[in-house]
Amino acid sequence: MKTYLDTGTGRSVVRGLSDEDTALAHALQINGRASFREIAEALGVSDQTAARRWARLRSAGKLRVLGLTDPLRLGDTVWTVRVRCAPDAALSIGAAMARRTDTTWVNLSSGGTEINCSVRTRGPGLEETLLLEKLPRTPQVVDVSAHCLLHVYFGQDLSPLTKRGPLTPEQVALLAFPETPERVAEAASPVVLDDGDRLLLDLLARDGRAAPGELAAATGLSPSTVRRRITELRTSGVLYFDVEYHPDVLHRDFRAVLWLEIDPARLAEAGAALAAHPEVAFAAAVTGTANLFASVDVPSAPLFYRYLTESVAKLPGLRHTATAPIHRTLKGPGPYLQARA
Repeated sequence: MKTYLDTGTGRSVVRGLSDEDTALAHALQINGRASFREIAEALGVSDQTAARRWARLRSAGKLRVLGLTDPLRLGDTVWTVRVRCAPDAALSIGAAMARRTDTTWVNLSSGGTEINCSVRTRGPGLEETLLLEKLPRTPQVVDVSAHCLLHVYFGQDLSPLTKRGPLTPEQVALLAFPETPERVAEAASPVVLDDGDRLLLDLLARDGRAAPGELAAATGLSPSTVRRRITELRTSGVLYFDVEYHPDVLHRDFRAVLWLEIDPARLAEAGAALAAHPEVAFAAAVTGTANLFASVDVPSAPLFYRYLTESVAKLPGLRHTATAPIHRTLKGPGPYLQARA
């Protein structure tokens, strides 16, 4: 466990993982399906040690590797949704939203009166979705707004540990899955999946490190076909691996969302600059007057003030800033688990 000094309160805070476990988490963040031999080689430990640490962290609910899909590569659309609720209603409404399969990152913010979440829809529209069909008619929902996600500057397989992790560039290079032009090309034609692909991806979404034999038994494919298809889906940019952390592992004492209004001519520049900030866990361009959205994680409220006045204030083309503290995360990037919420 690590101890750090919160400069806002002067308290020593114990939080997170040991140095050895943090290195393992960083390795998995880089390549969630790296073998224990590859992880051991990069970390300078034995295969058995790497496997034992992973088993302990996984069984304790500290880490979960998820095989997730890039919506843009599948022709889907992601909406950042803000739901304002009557007092004391946000928790129950947010819990219901978290149980849906089309939502991720369901957070309570603004003193428990607002829900921020991501909603994924098949295709470009919002017809017959949670947003139009359910939320506006839900009692105690005051207002709903949706902002289409246009471009991710930082997120998906990247996390704060990508920036703050202990591994050296040489260790990262040993673990990294090679990128291809298809993986990063947003303008490429959507990839079409068959039923076997969707079943495989559903299984990986719950356990990104599931063994090929287990996946083969569940899908009816051979282990060699499973390995080949996973590689093809990764290479095409459809499949990526993320690590879901228990809140006491990475989350600091103060989290917030930012809604920034940026001069459109400076949006790409501002987004890239924001993505480089060590405090930023997610950053994306969205539709609406506030066209740059971010999630921020800092040790304390005074340090959040410093971040706003020293780093955010210097973003190119900044016109307006709105903030909302995050009080509780009901659902992260993967499928809903009751125990986690």
